[in-house]
Amino acid sequence: MKIYTKTGDKGTTALFGGTRVPKHHIRIDSYGTVDELNSHIGLIRDQDIDQNSKDILINIQDKLFTVGAILATDPEKAILKNGKERLNIPKISDEDISLLEREMDAMNLELPPMTHFVLPGGHQTVSFCHIARCVCRRAERLASALNDIEPFHSNALTYLNRLSDYLFVLARKLSKDLQADEVKWIPKKND
Repeated sequence: MKIYTKTGDKGTTALFGGTRVPKHHIRIDSYGTVDELNSHIGLIRDQDIDQNSKDILINIQDKLFTVGAILATDPEKAILKNGKERLNIPKISDEDISLLEREMDAMNLELPPMTHFVLPGGHQTVSFCHIARCVCRRAERLASALNDIEPFHSNALTYLNRLSDYLFVLARKLSKDLQADEVKWIPKKND
């Protein structure tokens, strides 16, 4: 199988279902940003972190491929002529979202309460989490805009929202695990 197809040389690409759209289409930007997020999560997983976090990150990467597939599917071609869904994979479930919530709750039990915003950084691994969190928020914004135009499976959008929260809590947990300083943002007062 060749990696290059030459079909996109004029600035278009095909959605799942064959519809061709410009490469700058919001749908492409949405699932492209989810792909970027998935790569950042792989970078976090490659760090020297606990096995449970690595296992959860692998699960997240799998779910992000599902979100990407949902976003890449032309809604007008989502149902085949035989009535079956073109995208014949499990969608994002309530349980997928609950898993992130349970993981956040478990991590939060071990962390000091938040009293201020936290400056991203303190350790390279923690910074990778914050970068992934920001990319996740961008993916969510793009997916939300796409959903306004062409609605899709609602749990996909909810999953992105919850995932950005998870990545923030994971950054705090890894700060603690790595004994990195968590610098609070305390705004200066006007004189």
